[in-house]
Amino acid sequence: MTSSPRPRRPIFNVQKPRAKRLHYDFRLEIAGVLKSWAIPKGPSLDPAMKRLAVQVEDHDLEYADFEGVIEEGQYGAGPVLVWDTGWFEPVSPDRGKADAGAMLAKGKLDFILAGHRLKGRFSLIRMTHRPNQWLLVKQKDAEARPGKEITEACQDSVLSSRTIEDLEQEAASGRLRTYRCGR
Repeated sequence: MTSSPRPRRPIFNVQKPRAKRLHYDFRLEIAGVLKSWAIPKGPSLDPAMKRLAVQVEDHDLEYADFEGVIEEGQYGAGPVLVWDTGWFEPVSPDRGKADAGAMLAKGKLDFILAGHRLKGRFSLIRMTHRPNQWLLVKQKDAEARPGKEITEACQDSVLSSRTIEDLEQEAASGRLRTYRCGR
């Protein structure tokens, strides 16, 4: 008797672009796309920190592992590195089957992240009077790190160990792949 393969878990990633200003893009695979939020101060492992997460347009799944430079004149122009990546699992408040899309539509998504840097339970909570503004909050669990700023401690790519400055130098020398949006 052979067992059937486990279904693939949905991915998450955090990209660190330096476009107009340095920020972090948090993405969750939901309904075949990467639902995306720009987090100006980056994610935190401190449950006391509620980080603003501004929902932006969805991205194609193929963009999840992009690391390089987006060409001048394109949306988001500048260097982009993959700051974290892994899988995520939505968590239902009533212990039933968790539907991430339905939970987002209701304005609160609880989930578990299993990444290189971000691990454990988190919540995305929509702000009442600003529908595209959310809060990303780390829940109190064994992975919480009160008082620690992971974005200060970890500045490089989880894929290549390069920094934003490394990407800029490689782009200037012509040794780095670039991305041209289809817009």
